[in-house]
Amino acid sequence: MESILIKTNRLTRQFGNITAVDHLDLEVNAGEIYGFLGPNGSGKTTTIRMLTGLLEPTSGEAFICGYDINREPARAKALIAYVPDQPKIYGKLTAREFLDLMADLYRMPPDYAREQAARLLAFFELTERADELLESYSHGMRQKVVLAAALIHRPRVLLMDEPTVGLDPRSARLLKNVLQELARQGAAVFVSTHILEIAERMCHRVGILQEGRLIAQGSPEELRQQSGHEDESLEDIFLELTGGTEDAELIRSLGEGANQ
Repeated sequence: MESILIKTNRLTRQFGNITAVDHLDLEVNAGEIYGFLGPNGSGKTTTIRMLTGLLEPTSGEAFICGYDINREPARAKALIAYVPDQPKIYGKLTAREFLDLMADLYRMPPDYAREQAARLLAFFELTERADELLESYSHGMRQKVVLAAALIHRPRVLLMDEPTVGLDPRSARLLKNVLQELARQGAAVFVSTHILEIAERMCHRVGILQEGRLIAQGSPEELRQQSGHEDESLEDIFLELTGGTEDAELIRSLGEGANQ
């Protein structure tokens, strides 16, 4: 079985004269939760869209379970699930109908699809409202439906862009448990997030992107050792590497000026 489930080779995307992703090389293994961090505009979402095949690279390659996402899209996409930061759902469908639709798209056997849908609806505490229209759902409930839809075909690779947006603390903890269980079962989970505390507690490794380039990579502990400050949080390391410490110093100086 392939151990490297996500791989990029000098993956690059340009928009006119702007290089959003610049010769990105990374690998994510089976059983690994990989956190993808970076300031706004650093190229995280562009990278994920190339990994899903929604955006073609200007140059370079991206592989899902050994399949080139652009040359063998059907094989690669059958093995992935994608949860965008602002997922779109069909408001005139019920949650159960939406899961049935996703199962049909992945050509799942009907009996197995119904069993899997029932398990996921129960797991995300949606069973009682499973036959109500999605347009009546809150943002957090819709997010849970999207997560259930992403998991229904048991993907080998899960790509998520800011998955905790709109989730209450209980649901966020539930998501963490789901992702950890997927990793234990051998999936690769690729998570883009701004919440560094989540990345530090949940991810086996993180990569820090700045201006389209991967500037640091490793486990939180490895990043601490590389920085030479083993008592620092991942947030401190992130700010040092991306220049955020300058903003912190400016804020402190403004506060001191206001107190004089």
